[in-house]
Amino acid sequence: MRKAKPKKRVILPDPVYGDRKVSKFVNHLMYDGKKNLSYEIFYKALEIVGEKMKGEEKSALEIWKTALDKVTPQVEVKSRRVGGATFQVPTEIRPDRKESVSMKNLINYARKRGGKTMADKLAAEIMDAYNEQGGAFKRKEDMHRMAEANRAFAHFRF
Repeated sequence: MRKAKPKKRVILPDPVYGDRKVSKFVNHLMYDGKKNLSYEIFYKALEIVGEKMKGEEKSALEIWKTALDKVTPQVEVKSRRVGGATFQVPTEIRPDRKESVSMKNLINYARKRGGKTMADKLAAEIMDAYNEQGGAFKRKEDMHRMAEANRAFAHFRF
């Protein structure tokens, strides 16, 4: 690499929970720089989760964190060309990328859902992920299955 690596930007914790993870999630959720709207959607979704899952001893934020952990993939496959053939090589994911991929998956599958508002859709996806079902959890399972199927090419790792 010729150039110096760019510095990591410091993400400030969110105003309500004081959590950096929440800020990161809201940044992924945001469209066109509308951060306030993203915060409103996220907090509303957590309210809905809190109401619907009263039986749980955990708070809505803890349920969200658990759901995020459950949709976080450990390995992914990357394409690697070796002598004219392209192999799907399973590789471990860096911790910061793990977090980012899980957040993006949760948001993307929430957006694809049928529902009234984005807050409703996000709340439903969070609850599904917490119960180990739904699109984001299925995506993680597929990623793991792909990596397992291509384990024979792990020696091409780079």
